[in-house]
Amino acid sequence: MLTVPLQKGIIALNSKQFTKEGKMLYKTGMILLVLGISVVFIPAVAAQAVVHDDIGQTYFDVQPRMMIDAPTAWTLPRGAFDFVTRVYPEGGVLGEVAIGLSNHFMIGISYGADRIISEREAIRNPRLELNVKLKLVDEQYYFPAIAVGFASQGYGSWDNELDRYTYKSKGFYAVITRSLYFYKWSLGGHAGINYSLRNDDNDDDPSFFVGIDSRFSQNFALVMEYDLALNDNKSAQRYGRGRGYLNMGLKWIYSENLELEAILKNLLNNRRGVGSFSRGIRITYMEYL
Repeated sequence: MLTVPLQKGIIALNSKQFTKEGKMLYKTGMILLVLGISVVFIPAVAAQAVVHDDIGQTYFDVQPRMMIDAPTAWTLPRGAFDFVTRVYPEGGVLGEVAIGLSNHFMIGISYGADRIISEREAIRNPRLELNVKLKLVDEQYYFPAIAVGFASQGYGSWDNELDRYTYKSKGFYAVITRSLYFYKWSLGGHAGINYSLRNDDNDDDPSFFVGIDSRFSQNFALVMEYDLALNDNKSAQRYGRGRGYLNMGLKWIYSENLELEAILKNLLNNRRGVGSFSRGIRITYMEYL
């Protein structure tokens, strides 16, 4: 599956048909290949790594529960809660709050609106959204963490006509996570499958996502994810164009309770009618009861 875009891109390039589509397929294939190798490579070398299984008490110790839009297998520790604020294009603001009811189970709600940062009237999302995650397996020396969950929150503006957000909610999902730790540097690999309930556009295929996160100092981290968006690639719709969504973010862990993140989304220009990738900010505050 991961080699299909790469093969098509290579064929287009070798036949001297240097079209935008060929180049894009080739780039997409390379991205998929690198991310796929990362996820597979991590368990293979786990025996040489130290698995960090302590329950953290500050943001420096707690693992990321999300990449950008896609979940990881990590959950909030018992008694911890966080507040997340996202600022996205069109002046939109989304607020999320979640709590760890145990070391394996967390639940959260979210709500937002477009044009909050604007001179025009705000356009509110139609309802509160739900996020539930259960970690089935803790990460072990030779085995990844595994979690299942449900997320009804999509991202971007709400589309009343198609009953969906710009970026579809994940819906039901399962995800695995594997981590490596070397001195002050850490690397996490994530891979998952999801089925969204936002299917009024008649595109109800399950989809897949992969990603990595790397903390290269105590205060800074880089995260990247790729969603194949197989449930958002109908040519007749105004959203996906069959390239999938490539997103990345740079995190600044400012203190033991506060994290700031700059986010770049849709780097493959997978939406119709937009001329550039989108830019946003995410602010996360975590505390213990």
